[in-house]
Amino acid sequence: MIRVGLISDTHGLLRPQALAQLRGVDHIVHAGDIGTAAVLARLAELAPVTAVRGNNDQGAWAEALPETATLRTGGVAIHIIHDVKLLDVDPASAGYDAVVSGHSHRPSCTRRDGVLYVNPGSAGPQRFTLPIAVGELRIADGELRAEVIELVV
Repeated sequence: MIRVGLISDTHGLLRPQALAQLRGVDHIVHAGDIGTAAVLARLAELAPVTAVRGNNDQGAWAEALPETATLRTGGVAIHIIHDVKLLDVDPASAGYDAVVSGHSHRPSCTRRDGVLYVNPGSAGPQRFTLPIAVGELRIADGELRAEVIELVV
């Protein structure tokens, strides 16, 4: 089984609870609004990282990040974009098994047209009454399962 940790909207705050939850995963996806390059460096100490630029990521370090990325692992294709509303392809037609996004700070897992859509929510500063959360994709035999994990902070 391959475990992919999902995190988004850290806005420069990488909580110890998020790091603890991501420890032991095979790969980490950060779906944007990272905040600082130091967040990515710390995550990279745990596992390889695929990250995309969010609307609040600025500066030379952020300009080096793509707006979208695709991670292929365990026989599946995971498309990553910060704001799912800006998705300009049909994920099913493009061959994506999952789309991981952030931006809204609202954790969710849904399946449409055979594609799994996951937003791990925000792991950074709390916004309104939304939970602080991360997510995980588990891949086994080409099958994807997703979980959003609310952090106790």
